[in-house]
Amino acid sequence: METISENACFGGVQGVYRHASAVLGCDMTFGLFLPAEARRHPVPVLWYLSGLTCTHENAMTKAGAQAHAAAHGLALVFPDTSPRGDGVADDDAFDLGQGAGFYVNATRDPWAKNYRMWDYITDELPRVLMAGFALEEDRQAITGHSMGGHGALSMAMQLPGRFASVSAFAPIANPTASDWGRKQFTAYLGADEGTWAAHDSSLLMLEHGFRGDLLIDQGASDQFLDLLRPEALAHAMAARRQSGTFRMQAGYDHSYFFVSSFIGEHIAFHAKALAK
Repeated sequence: METISENACFGGVQGVYRHASAVLGCDMTFGLFLPAEARRHPVPVLWYLSGLTCTHENAMTKAGAQAHAAAHGLALVFPDTSPRGDGVADDDAFDLGQGAGFYVNATRDPWAKNYRMWDYITDELPRVLMAGFALEEDRQAITGHSMGGHGALSMAMQLPGRFASVSAFAPIANPTASDWGRKQFTAYLGADEGTWAAHDSSLLMLEHGFRGDLLIDQGASDQFLDLLRPEALAHAMAARRQSGTFRMQAGYDHSYFFVSSFIGEHIAFHAKALAK
């Protein structure tokens, strides 16, 4: 693993690292914030999955999360959103290919060779992190924004017991019924819609629910509401009688101004769950 940078940050260290991914077949870069406590003992982990077009860098530099994580003694992981490199398949559209991995394991060409983001986030990168840094494997939580919110919710519900809590900012909540989902699932997984349900948080909520603490924030002035379909997830939570909080935040849009406005509450929410 290569250290790209390490900077002092709120008493801890914000690092950026690169490693060779056997799962994705390319080099991958991730950000990791370690609070001061990590110098003395392993610390709990909060994963932050980013949205379309993002790299590891967007949330790391725009969300303002490190100060809140430092206050609670939490590590923050900022993975990339897709495989990258000259030999990795791509598309001219911003919402397919590099920067748009959708946190699935692609099964269709030309994507299947590299686009295995589900396995990367749930298996390979955790092994890299736990082997290389002072992190508690049995105390993890997950959050994400937009496409990353879709990934966080899908992983939390598909991997019971892995995460003590899950939250999301403006998640793509019903991708099987949205152009932010149907297009990508067709490309990555094929036309059989039966294979898509495992990556739709509204459908997963109806089938599985989540045994842990759950928090969703959605901007009521989000310019992408028709693509995100938050009402589908809210209805699924009500139908299942899922415990948790779903908040429509008046006046907020889809930007990192929205994320940074509520990231402190989300981190405090996860810290409380991880302390149980």
